[in-house]
Amino acid sequence: MSSSVLICDDSNLARKQVLRSLPKTWDVDVQLAKNGLEALDVLRASAVDVMFLDLTMPELDGVGVLEAINAENIDLNVFVISADIQPEMQSKVLELGAKAFLRKPVSADTLLVTLQDNGFI
Repeated sequence: MSSSVLICDDSNLARKQVLRSLPKTWDVDVQLAKNGLEALDVLRASAVDVMFLDLTMPELDGVGVLEAINAENIDLNVFVISADIQPEMQSKVLELGAKAFLRKPVSADTLLVTLQDNGFI
């Protein structure tokens, strides 16, 4: 059974890098969003199992997306991938429900271990 994945980052290069880093054996249907508003549109329109979310984006940042997910009771697993490695920000996104905070750019090995640790592979 395939998993529905949403990759949300304002950088096209970063979206492609995450897409290339997904485990080749993981059966996924991937959607892409370039900002938080697009991500919320996708989440409201279809069920998504896993989202990889950047924090610093125009229009609606990753924290705003996490707050909206909580306010709207959207059920999914969020993994934040960001270059903002401040401990306060890491704590904040985990408090808002992110499953993990991964440093950008994320390696394929790190992504694999994180997905295994969280029961997706």
